[in-house]
Amino acid sequence: MTLAQFESFCAASMNKVFCAVILLMMFVLSGCGDEKSSENKVAVAATVNAADTPKETENFSNFVEKGTEPKIPQSDKFVIADKDFSNLQLTDYTKPVYDAYGFWQRNDGGMATTIPDLQPFYGEHIVYLTFDDGPDDKNTPKILDILREENVPATFYVLGNMVEAYPDVLRRIFNEGHAIGNHSYNHSYKELYSSPWDFIAQFQRTDDVIMSVIGVRPLIIRAPGGTSGAFTADYWDIAKNSGYVEHDWNISTGDASPKGATAADELANVTDQINTYNFKSAIVLMHSTAAKNATVEALPDIIHFFKDRGYSFGVVTPMTPKPW
Repeated sequence: MTLAQFESFCAASMNKVFCAVILLMMFVLSGCGDEKSSENKVAVAATVNAADTPKETENFSNFVEKGTEPKIPQSDKFVIADKDFSNLQLTDYTKPVYDAYGFWQRNDGGMATTIPDLQPFYGEHIVYLTFDDGPDDKNTPKILDILREENVPATFYVLGNMVEAYPDVLRRIFNEGHAIGNHSYNHSYKELYSSPWDFIAQFQRTDDVIMSVIGVRPLIIRAPGGTSGAFTADYWDIAKNSGYVEHDWNISTGDASPKGATAADELANVTDQINTYNFKSAIVLMHSTAAKNATVEALPDIIHFFKDRGYSFGVVTPMTPKPW
């Protein structure tokens, strides 16, 4: 990112004091060696090491110069955010929400970059099945088969490196009407939580990867490991000011437990938590990777449990209530 881009980003959205500190660091570092190396150390916003940077989507100024804009997909299966985000106050919890523009396209084009405060949609007993860490080519397709058979939607929080490895599976998730969320590029806690800038860089990189496959990007994210204990105010600020809405979960199957979990364990974990807390808005954490065979086995019973309790099935969107 250039200094001019960063100054524009700060003027548009960031905390002024925090940005001033970062700008001072940039000027100091610029005199201590190679300018490109210094910018990488600061790691502002979408900056990643040049050697690791995937081909970026065209910025909005290029579209303007050509007199064209990106082709915005149309479908009754999802909602595409308006340039000013004014159409996101929805009551339909079954349709995914996507954006046809990346953050820098919005910033360079003078469009909104921060989602306005939305009134959460509190329906009566809605369950959001969510799957992290995919897509893969073993268990994600099996999960999609079950969801199709049961006729329920779900939300897949994907990793950028997994999308690069299995783009066809991401296309299937998208084409079958499920929601796609951003779960970072590589799930590395050490890299993600070294600074808010490194954190947001991974999510913007993953946006580019997702857009290269399906033409749109998610506005919903999930922080690897959850926000508890990892997020400070600066993380929340940079996520919000970059146009993202973060959701953790309030029900866990336990499929990420170091001790492992059987299908029976996963079902019991879900039923026990619902019976204890009776969440009207239940966001269920599961994973869709090659090691999660028990999750695939438990999924039909988990779905039937919620159906028997009268729950409707939704997908996570910017208007979805926070889990706590």
